[in-house]
Amino acid sequence: MRHSIIRGVAAAGVLALATAALAACTSPSDDDNGQLVAFGPQGDNGSLEDNAFTQLVEKKFDIDFDWQTTTYDGSVAGEKRQVSLASGDYPDAYFLVPWVDAFSRSEVLKYGQQGVLVPLEDLIDEYAPNLKERFEEKPDWKQSVTAPDGHIYAITQFTECFHCSYPSKLWMNTTWLDKLGLEQPTTTEELREVLRAFKNDDPNGNGKADEVALSASASEPVINYFMNAFAYAPYGSPSSPPPMVMDGGKVELSATSDGWRAGLQYIASLAEEGLIDTASFTQNGEALRALGDNAEAEILGAAAVLHPYEIVTADSPDGRDKHYDAVAPVKGPDGTQFATFRSQVSPLGMFALTNKSTEDERVKAIKLIDYLVTDEGDRLGAMGPEGEAWVPAEDGDLALDPELEPTFKPLTYDETSNASWRSMGQYWDSLEYRNSQVVPEDVYSPDGYERRLLEATQLYEPFAPDEDLLFPDNKLWPDPDTSAEIAELQTNIATYITQAQAEFATGQRDIDDDGAWQAYIDDLNGLGVERYLELQQKLYDAL
Repeated sequence: MRHSIIRGVAAAGVLALATAALAACTSPSDDDNGQLVAFGPQGDNGSLEDNAFTQLVEKKFDIDFDWQTTTYDGSVAGEKRQVSLASGDYPDAYFLVPWVDAFSRSEVLKYGQQGVLVPLEDLIDEYAPNLKERFEEKPDWKQSVTAPDGHIYAITQFTECFHCSYPSKLWMNTTWLDKLGLEQPTTTEELREVLRAFKNDDPNGNGKADEVALSASASEPVINYFMNAFAYAPYGSPSSPPPMVMDGGKVELSATSDGWRAGLQYIASLAEEGLIDTASFTQNGEALRALGDNAEAEILGAAAVLHPYEIVTADSPDGRDKHYDAVAPVKGPDGTQFATFRSQVSPLGMFALTNKSTEDERVKAIKLIDYLVTDEGDRLGAMGPEGEAWVPAEDGDLALDPELEPTFKPLTYDETSNASWRSMGQYWDSLEYRNSQVVPEDVYSPDGYERRLLEATQLYEPFAPDEDLLFPDNKLWPDPDTSAEIAELQTNIATYITQAQAEFATGQRDIDDDGAWQAYIDDLNGLGVERYLELQQKLYDAL
């Protein structure tokens, strides 16, 4: 699923060792019958093999894809990619989606220096004039994909999506608020009272206690929104680094702070009352959508997601897709009130070629990427065909930014369509490009959805953290001598924090017990937090 209309711990070390051993003896494959073996996520809307955009680019660039597919579940996708690398049975090319799973910079550098990922800069210079031009337009983009050794081993998307810059939003059923005579909450305790009413006061009016006050999915942790009322919560996902912040130029792990514990205590107290669906920490996006689309009755009160079409189908027959509005960041007991900010320059690698690819396959693949960064390629790759997914702008149309000349109009989003690659094909997404799309003024119509997201995000922008609080992970590259160490530490620490937070929030661990909290701190220390922060500090100081 795209985010916009236009748009175990011990195993890690074993995988890294196995990869290193296999990398040296791997060479371009001669037994794939001329097919480009490619790894990528595949949704329920159809196979990548039968996808209309796949067939278009196969013909356009004389590519014969042989897809190794995974799901849009981040944990599943990440594990499958890691297994492919560790076993030596990896593809010629990776086409990934950052919000699902992608190469971290540590992985890019590690696999690049091992020779598993091949350098792309010479291919770009010779065969990708459009990409070179985009790099000149947005030098931060080129800088973000260029490793310290001067090579480009992977390419990420460039997106200046405004609503994506504030990903941890809360969307609340305001029809239920109106029915119960409630206002949108502005503090953590007001939010508790609203969720209690959603759970206990039968807002859907069916006489059953079937309401789910609030839910989320594991790929967009519910902790992100709530934690911002206690301590700044950096962007988190299954493939993200541990939550880190800056304190006077010093790198700190926020997940061990007093504020972080207070946030977990609040979240645990909500879960204990049944005000947060405990499945939020394990279920995937499809399970969350099933709650929002529940056929028997409207049962979902609120959800912590990037946008509401993640929880309810657009243009629902009963109009429930119009019932959810964004709630601005709530204020915590001590006045803390943040909105998670995510830079438009991603540190994650989407596209990469491996040493199993032939020279001919590399040329064809880089020409494909070069096409995807054109306006035409982006629209066809990320949206779909003209007339089906979008049409050119006409006289009288209104751009998302009224000061810009409108260029194209997205059509109603068909989630069953298998005509585009969606996020997997979205590499070029500048602010100018996005804001020139035609968007009607009715924010509750499917066609006006992007304006709905813009207006919702304007509620969050005032609460962005100061620059000196943000850990600049999007600007850091690991030192080649320590990249493997950082990668292993990061995986182990992030995995443990994710698991422990879910256990604290759901009561499996007692967050109020000082001993349980100290055991959590001790476990993190045992996983090498002090060393990890030391290495990150060195990278920061070298900026």
